[in-house]
Amino acid sequence: MKKIKILSGILLLIVAFTFAGCGSSSSQKTSGSDLKAIKDRGTLKVGVKLDVPKFGYKDPKTSKIEGFEIDLSKAVAKKIFGDENKVQFQGVTAKTRGPLLDSGQVDMIAATFTITDERKKSYNFSEPYFTDSVGLMVKKSSGIKDLKGLNEKKIGVAQSATSKQAIQKEAEKVGSKVTFMEFQGYPDIKSALDSGRIDCFSVDRSILTGYIDNSTVVLKEKFSPQDYGVATKKGNDELAKAVNETISEMKKSGELDKLIAKWGIQ
Repeated sequence: MKKIKILSGILLLIVAFTFAGCGSSSSQKTSGSDLKAIKDRGTLKVGVKLDVPKFGYKDPKTSKIEGFEIDLSKAVAKKIFGDENKVQFQGVTAKTRGPLLDSGQVDMIAATFTITDERKKSYNFSEPYFTDSVGLMVKKSSGIKDLKGLNEKKIGVAQSATSKQAIQKEAEKVGSKVTFMEFQGYPDIKSALDSGRIDCFSVDRSILTGYIDNSTVVLKEKFSPQDYGVATKKGNDELAKAVNETISEMKKSGELDKLIAKWGIQ
């Protein structure tokens, strides 16, 4: 009799775990497979940069967030809701944008996110909406003219950005031995350049132009073309489709080029 009771208990536990497992799997699939949760919530949550003039920038005087990628995100919100104002922005950095998307705190990332084969393994990327190249900013007084002139110098880059790998590869080609310092945000890198802690600020050229001043210059060299794309979670295919359709329509209508011109992106 005891054996029968024990076996019955084991069977009940197996059934319970089986249904619990099925429920969990179904929930994960549903939450990431369509736009229902976003529409029910009533807002599209987007991770954007707050420190990149022209792309995503929070004005310290007005606290207003504006830029090319802000306008692009509003266009996606309009596609989903018919209202571009139904969007909620959250500041991200190169290091935090992936984890925030993974955790579901944002629905998509529009934050100068370079499309790479490695990143495609983790996220859905839209078709490119802008193509840039990695550049180098130095002080005018340094006399540095090119990457070769940065031999034995320190280069500041953002954490988790692709700039470090791109410049390291190019530096090896010209026989330039460089070292890198990683920073959380672009203002930190610019401050380090101003104070002399580093000799060069490296990131995509369009980002550098937002930080140029009378004491600095962006070198003419361009490295490793970078395609920017909007990232969404794997499995959230309906959102990815809506994003792609938005970008495609904006390209065909010329609206994307108008936004690039509006923000003076080069």
